[in-house]
Amino acid sequence: MDHRIGHRKRLRERFLESDHSKFSDYELIELILQLAQPRKDVKPLAKGLLSHFKRFGAVIGAEAGELAKIKGIGTTSITVLKLIHESLCRLLQEDLLDKPLLNSGEKVIAYCRSRMAYLSKEQFRILFLNKKNVLIKDEVQQTGTIDQAVIYPREVIQRSLDLGASAIILIHNHPSGNSMPSQADISITYQIRDIANMMNIALHDHIIVSTKGFFSMKEHNII
Repeated sequence: MDHRIGHRKRLRERFLESDHSKFSDYELIELILQLAQPRKDVKPLAKGLLSHFKRFGAVIGAEAGELAKIKGIGTTSITVLKLIHESLCRLLQEDLLDKPLLNSGEKVIAYCRSRMAYLSKEQFRILFLNKKNVLIKDEVQQTGTIDQAVIYPREVIQRSLDLGASAIILIHNHPSGNSMPSQADISITYQIRDIANMMNIALHDHIIVSTKGFFSMKEHNII
């Protein structure tokens, strides 16, 4: 028997029969890649991906275009990795459904970081809430460049009115890894807050996420 076939079989069996949490990050990535490349020794590729992106979350959270730059990664492997990532995002999103989000701050952060932290461009997302602060809609409003996403307060408020939202939470990412808000971030937040108040829409928070953490304007008494 080809030693590579034996290795793949043993790895799968060990995963099924043992504590999954004891598997190393590269072993998990190797198992994922085996689904896409069942006849190839993907251990070196798994280690290479982890070396390049540094973290497990960064590997599965990387955009398809970034993954495609890695030698040995094809369309099928990218599809499998992105399926894993989307599944994770949806599991985290389910934790936000049918409950007041003001009592779920950590879960909101976890979901938004999974969705946005590893994007190469800034993305501006809005969580629209009803009178009970339950999620109505989770929507990307704008996608911009590596350091800027243009935000139009009028469009934010109009979309809130269209959905009948009573409150909103703003989220955007900083691809640089620094989650501290810029003066422009704070200024646009104040503009949206002031217009929203006139329309009886509450702005609960503006959260900035990155690969290294997050920043809540509410927690830092900016809004």
